[in-house]
This record gives sequence, structure tokens and C-alpha cells, in this order.
Amino acid sequence: MKYIFCILSFAFLPLAGMAQEILVPQPQAKFITRFPFKMFSGGVMIVRARLAQIPDTLNFILDTGSGGISLDSTTCAWYNLKPTPSDTTIRGMGGEHKVSFLFNQQLHFPGLTLERMNFHINDYEILSSVYGEKIDGIIGYSFFSRYIVKMDFDSSVIAVYQPGEIDYPKGGNLLRPAFTTLPIQNLTFRDKKKQNFNFYFDTGAGLCFLLSEEYAKDSSILLSRRKPFHTQAEGMGGRLQMRLTVVKMVQVGNFRFRNVPTYLFDDAYKVTSYPFVGGLLGNDLLRRFNLTMNYPKREIHLLPNSHFKEPFDYAYTGMAMYYENGLIVIEDVIPGSPAAKAGLKKDDLVIGVGKNFTNNIMAYKTILQSANENIKITIRRDNDLLQLSIRPLSIL
Repeated sequence: MKYIFCILSFAFLPLAGMAQEILVPQPQAKFITRFPFKMFSGGVMIVRARLAQIPDTLNFILDTGSGGISLDSTTCAWYNLKPTPSDTTIRGMGGEHKVSFLFNQQLHFPGLTLERMNFHINDYEILSSVYGEKIDGIIGYSFFSRYIVKMDFDSSVIAVYQPGEIDYPKGGNLLRPAFTTLPIQNLTFRDKKKQNFNFYFDTGAGLCFLLSEEYAKDSSILLSRRKPFHTQAEGMGGRLQMRLTVVKMVQVGNFRFRNVPTYLFDDAYKVTSYPFVGGLLGNDLLRRFNLTMNYPKREIHLLPNSHFKEPFDYAYTGMAMYYENGLIVIEDVIPGSPAAKAGLKKDDLVIGVGKNFTNNIMAYKTILQSANENIKITIRRDNDLLQLSIRPLSIL
């Protein structure tokens, strides 16, 4: 994926005889529709919509970190859709590759149809295995650029408006990010020292904060005595090795958060566009606000909600679980991690966590977010049922 940065300069000169600019008032933003969303761990939002004449509803991640709109390759194959090959290359965490397109499609939400959508085709099998539900695509700039979109994390409802004048609720904070196809916000944060830098505003990232390793090294922002934990994450192209730490403070607008979990990412494909951008702000932090995304006016409004003071997830297990063919499988165990010390191994099948035996990977991950507590985990290894005890560490 390419990011194009535009710098616009405006000079207002009080010269005699200069014609005055006449400002024409915009009409009020007009309400169109509202529909629910579902939230997975990390704050990732799933909305349901129908594609073209297909009667089934599909699952899409709502993602301000996506520069377009996309569809899963297996979804295309299932519905016998025929994409057109192209020379367009997209880049994401984990790799880059050429993509095909489904051109000039319709996408139907309750009360709203998006016309002339050009979907690029990608493989989202890894995302489906992370969340335990089929992910059929990602909705990004192609949607947000057309409307004012309100995300209410108290009621789990999206409201969509035609562009126009809109009154933001009191008690919040108005941001005016730079926009390419992605919003880029200048943030203040502090660890070893205080610093300001640019970060992507990314509702599709199921984390709080991410720094590129190159930026972290060049800025010397992190405390040297704190040793990050090695962990596994997921991105376009597959599984990624990252490091996990905390930073002392992250400020978004006028709002400050202390001891924020932070991923360090070796950005081999320059996805973060460093040295212009240092990383991203993800939805595990952003979900603590009700958001108004006003791309037409290049504004984002933040209003603290009922999740604002919820504690962050500091638990570290050192293992990765995925939902595959109806089973929850441990795919990776970091040597020396709590999972390794508990005796867990790659290819173990997770039958239950604590007293939960629902085979729901999201529920299991939530239970494992209890740092410094002994948690029973029931597994099947070969033909044997075993119950092991894992004690997640705190990264604080």
C-alpha cells in the first residue's frame, strides 16, 4: 500500500483592494442510517453488510487504517466472483503483493447502499483464525471519505450522516489530523523522555499503541532498563514476531493515558512510512472514546465514554492461539514464557480455559488477560486430556 503525503500551505494577506472571499454556509449534516457493530478483543469492530446481489450478510472490519475497501479471496471463491487481475501492489504488516479487483460493486448496509465500490482481493484467513469468525473483508477510506461516521462504543452502534455542518457533543476534544487516505495525528507521549511525533489513527488495529523499531531506536524514547517481551501478532501476509512493552504516558488531544501497552514492530516493508510516521494508535485505546469521523472536513471528535477508565491488558502468556477447522490450536510458544513454563506446546488443542468450555477463542483470550493469576487450561495432546496451570506475567 502506498501512502502519499500532501502539504498544503495557505497564506491570508490583508492587501488593499483584494476581493473578499465569500463563504457559503454548508447545509446541516443529514442523518442517513444507523446499524450495530460487534467488538472483538483489542477493540476491533465488525459490521455486517451484503455485497451486490448476494443474499448472505458478510463480516467486515471497520478500519481507518485501510486506504480502500477489500474482500477476502475465499469469500470470492465461495460465491464464484471473478476478480480482474491488476498490477496494483498493496503493502501491509507482513508483506506486499499484487492484488486483483472486483470493480463497480454495491455494498448494502441497513438503510444505506454504497455504489461504485472497487474491492481489492486479499487473503484474510489469518484474521478469521484469530477471531474465530469468518472475516469477509475490510472497509476503510472508500466508506469514510463519503460520510460523517459516528462510532458509539457505549451502545455498539454506527450512525452515518451526509457531509455538512454538525454539532459535536460537549465534553470532548476536536482533532484536525493530516489526511492522506489515512488520518495521521501528532501525539505527545513520554517514557524515557517526552516527545511529539506523527501516528496513524487506526481503528482496525487490535492494540493500544505501536512504534516502529527504527523510530524507537532513533528517538531513544524507551527506558533502557525495561526489557520488552517477545510475542507474536498478526498482519496482512501472516504472523509476525514483535516485542511488547509499555510507555509511561500517551496523550490524545487533551486526554492522557498512563502505562500504555505498546508493540514494537520491525517494519521491513516500511508500512509505517518512517521517518514521516512513527507507528499507530490502535482501537484498544480509541474504543475508550465515542468517535465522530468527519473525513469531509478533516476532523475527528473524541468524547470519553464508559470504557474510558477501564484497565489496560498487561497480561503476557507467550503463546498464540488460532481457530482452525472448528478447533482452537496453539501455534506458537515463546521459549521461557509463562506458556512454556506451564508445559504448553505447539499443536496442543485447547479444550477449555478456567471453567469455560465453549470453544470460543475470544472468551478464552479474555480469561487469559488476568495477569499474575493461576489459570487452569485444559488441552488435548495426541489422545490425552491434560489440565495445566498457566500464570500470565504482567508487562508493567
